[in-house]
Amino acid sequence: MKNHILKITIITLSILTFNSYGDDLMKLFKFDDNAITKWTSFENLNAEKGQGGKLNEGAKGYPFHVMHPGDAVTLLDVKGAGIINRIWMTLDELFHKPEEMRAVKIDVFWDGCDKPAVSAPIGDFFCAPLGKLIAFENELFASPEGRSFVSYIQMPYKKGAKIVITNESTNQHHRIFYDVNFTELKKQDDNILYFHASWRRENPTSLGNDFQILPEVTGKGKFIGSSIGVVTDKRNRGWWGEGEVKIYLDNDGKYPSLCGSGTEDYISTGWGQGKFINRFQGSLISDDKEGLYSFYRFHIPDPVQFRENCKVTIQQMGGVAKKEVKKMIEDGVKIKPVCAILGNGKQCNFFGDTNYKFEDEQFKDDTWVNYYREDDFCATAYFYLDSPTNNLPLLPPR
Repeated sequence: MKNHILKITIITLSILTFNSYGDDLMKLFKFDDNAITKWTSFENLNAEKGQGGKLNEGAKGYPFHVMHPGDAVTLLDVKGAGIINRIWMTLDELFHKPEEMRAVKIDVFWDGCDKPAVSAPIGDFFCAPLGKLIAFENELFASPEGRSFVSYIQMPYKKGAKIVITNESTNQHHRIFYDVNFTELKKQDDNILYFHASWRRENPTSLGNDFQILPEVTGKGKFIGSSIGVVTDKRNRGWWGEGEVKIYLDNDGKYPSLCGSGTEDYISTGWGQGKFINRFQGSLISDDKEGLYSFYRFHIPDPVQFRENCKVTIQQMGGVAKKEVKKMIEDGVKIKPVCAILGNGKQCNFFGDTNYKFEDEQFKDDTWVNYYREDDFCATAYFYLDSPTNNLPLLPPR
């Protein structure tokens, strides 16, 4: 009987796993009469049939393009319906100079629109927000040896797609190699959602105000996650990641519909944040000495749908012993105590509860205190919308 139960459990788990994440595998043995496979690269810029690698009579003729300061190069410009399945690129010299990762940007346009749906510094978009690319692979992005960018995000469109890379560096040229793998479709589904990505940074953040991972975006769609970078202010003491992630859905007011319990909790770990790489969440950089952190969370098994609008934020909050908080206050560091955690685990809140104050004698020097703080935060938010453009501001100049 036990053996039968074990077999049934294994079969059930296999079916659940296959149904959840096996859609792409199921497509492998099915022919799609609606689809035509195409690649664009410098060896076949227009993705034309039988026209690849012609420049040097079939030998290597145009594998890269030199982008001088201020140059923009179009990687894809197609008309009609289709879906981008994969983007790969690499740029020489980029990975040795972190500031250059912010100086090159990617813009993606859908259906002939003038405003990009995707606009971000290239490193930030490809899950490397601190200009420090390491070898990794997750569900949406990869860099096999820390020297290239890969996106697996599926990006459908109805009337056309355009990808532009711009070198905003003032003194650095880059050789760019790339290919974009896409499917041309005879007919696109009417109910598709368009892929969008928005980047923003605050240095420093504002005391007591949550950093907006995704400012309020309007329309119907799905928030599918973010890649976040943190550079801590070294005047702050203790653990920086007490901040909760909040997701405001469909005209939420002061308080959100979805609320986490801490930064490391949001990326599915606990009690601090080391380095780890998983499919849907990870922490690519965790450098306590330098105060550098890079982490991501993708809402793929747990989709976040919205019908009218969505906003995603993270609190700027740290935690440390009360004596260290007192020292920061004495040193003039901009902080604000939020609550204290007693030895029995009880939380004593300083806001909305007149029974507790930071100065209370019951809170000894070793009492854990959470406090608002300011640091350098950046984030790329990934989401789908029912529109090829969004209401968010354009990416600011470098």
